[in-house]
Amino acid sequence: MRVTTAPPKWQLLSPEAKKERASRVKVALLDFRADSVTRHDISTAAQLRDLPSDSPTAYDGLLSRLFVVEDLSRDLIETLGLNLDVDPMFFRGHLSDYIWYNTRDPWIELPEIDFVSRKRSYFHVSYSPARYFRAHKDLSLARTEAGGFNVLRRISRDAIWIPGADIPGSEVGLLRSKISFWVRPRKESSTDPVTAILLVDPSITAGFPLWGGHNDFDVCPSVADKVRARPHKNSIFEDIIYHLQNMSVEDLAIVAQDPRMLFQKPLCVICAEWQTLLQYTNTRLTQLEWEIEDPYLRNVEEDLTTTLNKLHVWRRRFPLYKTIVSEVLTKVVRRQEFPFATTNSLCILEKDFELILDKLDQLHNRAERIMSVVTAVMSIEESKKALGQNRSLARLTYLAVTFVPLSFVSSFFAMNEDVTRLGRTFWIYFAVAIPVTLLALIVVRFSDTLSNIARRLLQFSATKGQ
Repeated sequence: MRVTTAPPKWQLLSPEAKKERASRVKVALLDFRADSVTRHDISTAAQLRDLPSDSPTAYDGLLSRLFVVEDLSRDLIETLGLNLDVDPMFFRGHLSDYIWYNTRDPWIELPEIDFVSRKRSYFHVSYSPARYFRAHKDLSLARTEAGGFNVLRRISRDAIWIPGADIPGSEVGLLRSKISFWVRPRKESSTDPVTAILLVDPSITAGFPLWGGHNDFDVCPSVADKVRARPHKNSIFEDIIYHLQNMSVEDLAIVAQDPRMLFQKPLCVICAEWQTLLQYTNTRLTQLEWEIEDPYLRNVEEDLTTTLNKLHVWRRRFPLYKTIVSEVLTKVVRRQEFPFATTNSLCILEKDFELILDKLDQLHNRAERIMSVVTAVMSIEESKKALGQNRSLARLTYLAVTFVPLSFVSSFFAMNEDVTRLGRTFWIYFAVAIPVTLLALIVVRFSDTLSNIARRLLQFSATKGQ
């Protein structure tokens, strides 16, 4: 294996950067026993190779073992994949985040048919966490950090919103992320502990999780209970490990019947991230409605065209989000057939993802209604502008009608060669020009009425002639 990053990145790296990226390893090995959870941090491929063998003494009292992996690299994939006999498609499916592919892209990942995917002992879940940046430079730094990942991840910048509602220069970025879960194949009669791999994305350090991150999943403790350490919400790697280390004894007992129980807590985190994104979307759509209602809430140089462009971005995102959530429901949460599982421990989150999908439908329909309102308001504003222009043209018409008769009369009287004789006929100019001008103005002013009268007279004469 030569390439250790997403293919578009590899050709742009220097030899030193390629070497560093190829040897990058960050793994937390969690060993679950009935009375404890032990964490072993691994930072080199040599440490992965030196893990205890599959001898019975190595698994003494061990219920399950989970490798939590941040980012991917050549050494990590080769070492972990060789030791655990991992399907290479598991790593490949986690590598990129493409929504669509060009016809010339050789790294395209064609979707599998459902019959084949049900036989796989792994799955991928996409989501889009929102991140707040106090200044545009922080967003630029975050994009640079995302470019430093071996996996391909990008941050979409949201639009500039109401000046008074947001801090000037602040930004919100939406990161396309992915989390993947794999279970090691084993015989049905085997008593070996469950071994699994959980792939998570590296965390952006610039900025902050929007609104401080998702809510806690634990019930509020009593004042007499011992206070536990809080989850590290600025790192998805540490946040998921925190929740995994605090799994109950009952949950750990279910792992033998359904290895996907190890993915229940991470899936709760993903569900909470979707809830945060929905709340953020509701906020932005509400601000769009405010901008339509009150033009003073928009930037000075902005008009409804800018509001329409902001709305177009969300209308494009909603179908993508609904597709992602639908795939999570179909291929993960509602999936009954899974290797080495006799029950489905993820179905407990089915209602939550159904509510997310329903909320996305509501927000999508709301965006379409706002689009109709914006289009109608823009049409009204254009009509007002056209009416104002017509009034200006009417004024020009009146001026033209006023001066055309005067010019005609003055030209007519200018035909006399003896200018001295105009003294006796000067009054005739006004006597003729003023009535002619008034007649012209009356004809212009009542042109529609005169046209109707003429039309009726013609109809009447035609009827009388018959």
